[in-house]
Amino acid sequence: MRRILITVLTAFAVACAADPQAPPVPPLAMRSYLSMGSQLKLLAWTADEARAVEVFDQVHREFDRLDALLSVWKQGSDVVRMNNNAGIAPVKVDRDTIEVLRIAREASELTRGKFDITFGVLTDIWRFDHDQDNVVPDRALIEARLKRIDYRAVEVDATAGTAFINRPGMRVHLGGIGKGYAVDHGVAMLKARGLTDFMIQFGGDLYVAGTDRGKPWKLAIADPRGSHDFIAAVQITDGTFSTSGDYERFFMKDGKRYHHLIDPDFGEPARWCRSVTIVTNRAVMADVLSTGVFIMGPDEGMALIEKLPDVEGVIVTAGNQVLVSSGLMGRLQLLKQPTDAP
Repeated sequence: MRRILITVLTAFAVACAADPQAPPVPPLAMRSYLSMGSQLKLLAWTADEARAVEVFDQVHREFDRLDALLSVWKQGSDVVRMNNNAGIAPVKVDRDTIEVLRIAREASELTRGKFDITFGVLTDIWRFDHDQDNVVPDRALIEARLKRIDYRAVEVDATAGTAFINRPGMRVHLGGIGKGYAVDHGVAMLKARGLTDFMIQFGGDLYVAGTDRGKPWKLAIADPRGSHDFIAAVQITDGTFSTSGDYERFFMKDGKRYHHLIDPDFGEPARWCRSVTIVTNRAVMADVLSTGVFIMGPDEGMALIEKLPDVEGVIVTAGNQVLVSSGLMGRLQLLKQPTDAP
């Protein structure tokens, strides 16, 4: 994101120097926040910078509100209460939690269960959050946990406003969906308040609306190895862009990379991709599909991308090949070959 911002500002300065008679360009309002354990960056081209910053603050508060519902780390959250009552009783949850659980079920069905929010039962033995310990758990311990992974055990009653994990010992974790859902809320808020040309970046999830001073936004895909220079770029006017990679949260041991994208069928990090970028029109779907496709692998994952309407993708395989969906052919600019490294 830092390089994207530098490109925006440089282009603005060059345009002004090249044509001093050009109409004035609205100023760029920018703010950064911390929410859900990730950096939230908001920017907009607007004639009312003060108003934009006021709306940015409202978006930040909304992200924190959703975090209080969806986090596994905040006592009293809907997810914590669901996990504490697994196999015991349904719990009352917020309508946003119900909607996230509904979308998660849809994503699980689309990805043949490779996206599964009940992988949470593995998060105390595979630790990649702020508790990362660089320990590879014993295989017998993993096998015992696999019996408690099944997205179908999560029951939602929208009429009653309840959610229930119907088997004891199971745990839901919404780390692969919560950020995208929050970004969609932020987009709706910014548009409702009259902003038309803006960007939201939240962890690996990014949404752009309108244009970058009259031109499509130019977004880049990072090299999953080396210094993470950009390997490709694509222009987007209104859409979302989410990347999942094995370089985000990982450790190396005995020359092998262990990362946070766990295959729920085997209980170990998925091995067939290095990164997956999804381009679509809803941040929450980009979020779940980037994770699900990564775990599915390049062949099955790209087949799913091609089947879904308004969804495109770029996959860097474990063999360092770059696969591009048909809808991005001619739109995606390949800048360099990804670095070949473990």
